[in-house]
Amino acid sequence: MKKDLKPIDMSSVKTYPLQDRVNKVSVNDFATLPDGQVDLSPFLACLPKILKGQDFLELIDKIVTAHQREKAVIVMMGGHVIKCGLTPHLIALAEREIITGFAFNGASSIHDFEIALIGETSEDVSAYLQTGQFGMWEETGKLMNEAIQHAADTGIGMGEALGKKLTALDAPYNAYSLLAAGIQHDIPITVHVAIGTDIIHQHPSANGAAIGEASFTDFRLLTQLVTQLEDGGVVLNFGSAVILPEVFLKALTIARNLGHTVSRFTAADFDMLQQYRPAENVVKRPTEMGGKGWTFTGHHELMIPLLVQAVLSRF
Repeated sequence: MKKDLKPIDMSSVKTYPLQDRVNKVSVNDFATLPDGQVDLSPFLACLPKILKGQDFLELIDKIVTAHQREKAVIVMMGGHVIKCGLTPHLIALAEREIITGFAFNGASSIHDFEIALIGETSEDVSAYLQTGQFGMWEETGKLMNEAIQHAADTGIGMGEALGKKLTALDAPYNAYSLLAAGIQHDIPITVHVAIGTDIIHQHPSANGAAIGEASFTDFRLLTQLVTQLEDGGVVLNFGSAVILPEVFLKALTIARNLGHTVSRFTAADFDMLQQYRPAENVVKRPTEMGGKGWTFTGHHELMIPLLVQAVLSRF
């Protein structure tokens, strides 16, 4: 049997209109920003200078100082952050150039892209899996794979290509999209995928070579960003348990191999559960040459707005 095994032909895979899909997440439920500046200083002053209270205050100081010294602040994020409606807060930091770069996994790029297109995302996997419809949404696969092919053809990264696609389409909900914001504010967004993990890989329009080429370009771009963490930069991991901690570790290795010290920086992981790879590959091992690393456990929809508004309070 093994000698007769051949790759399946995906050319006949059926896709369905995105407008027909029932979604769990809408921009109507996204986080909103307060009118005017919120001063959290009195609240922060009430926190105990003990354990995570002290760690949180130190992290805020590190982010503020990094911005003031024009050091890199890199945010790595999993798709759940998008689905929790948190892009308005992150866009606020990007607009002020406090965040200097984002790194997405594939799920982040898909949820962000769909939000820009239709203002909704997150299908019912169980329901659509039964009928073979899970992930088979025409516009998501077609438009994203077109952008990825363009990235491979022109030598740009996947994140840049997706952001430019949304900008060219003038997608109706671009104001909620980090990919679009990256183009608007000239903030690099890199996308790091594993072939077969994302719904757009199921589509007839998917080109594995183009996906690999575009994501590999983004890996090299992220490595260049990582070199800028030296002596005061900050890297934050929001909810990526496997892909981005592994990518970050390899990017850091290349940077140091090429002669960049990349020490004395700050790393922090935010997630609902503490996982092995973020703790070891983002927080602990990379900061052993100098710097600090912390883990914070809690729901993204509470922790990320708190962090963002605490940082903005300092300005």
